[in-house]
Amino acid sequence: MARLAMPDVLTDEQRCVCDEAAAGKRGKVPAPMIAWLRNPELARRGQRVGELLRYDTALPARLTELAILICARHWTSHHEWTAHSRLALDAGLEPEVIAAVARRDPPRFADPETELVYHVSQEMLANGRLSAARYGEAIDLLGERALVELVATLGYYCMVSLTLNAFELGLPENVAPALRDLAMAR
Repeated sequence: MARLAMPDVLTDEQRCVCDEAAAGKRGKVPAPMIAWLRNPELARRGQRVGELLRYDTALPARLTELAILICARHWTSHHEWTAHSRLALDAGLEPEVIAAVARRDPPRFADPETELVYHVSQEMLANGRLSAARYGEAIDLLGERALVELVATLGYYCMVSLTLNAFELGLPENVAPALRDLAMAR
C-alpha cells in the first residue's frame, strides 16, 4: 500500500502542475509526482526534466529505456520496472536483454550501441563515474550530447526510483515478478 496518495483536494498550484503534466507527451501525471506535489515546483520541474529525457534526446528510445531499466533494477523499483519493461519492448529492446537485466546477468547484445549503454549505465551506477577507457568509447560511439543525456537519464531515473521506493508508490499492484522472485531468493 502506498505511503502517500494523490491529495484529495489539490491547491490551485498543484492542479496547474497536474494539468501541465497531463497535457504533455506522457498524457498523464507520472507516479512520482504523487510525492513531488508536496512541493509543486519540484513536481513541475521534475516532470519536465523527465519528459525531456524520455522523448527529446539524441538517444533512440530503446537505449533510453535500457538505461531506465538498469536504474529500476539497480534500485529494485517495481513500479518503474513494470512500466518501463513494457515500454522497452515497444521501443524494440530485445526480450532477452530485458530478462537478463532483471536477473542481473550480462546480456548478449545485437549491436554495439546497446552494449555500450548497458556498460556505461552499469559503471555509473556501480562507481559514480566512468573510466577513461569507457568515456572515450562512449564519446566515439555516442557523441558528447548523447553521453550527457544518458548520464542525465540515469540520474533522473535514480531519483524516480528512490521516490517510488521511499513512498511505495504503485505498490502492491505493480510488483514485478521478475524482480520480486530474485529479491526473495537473495
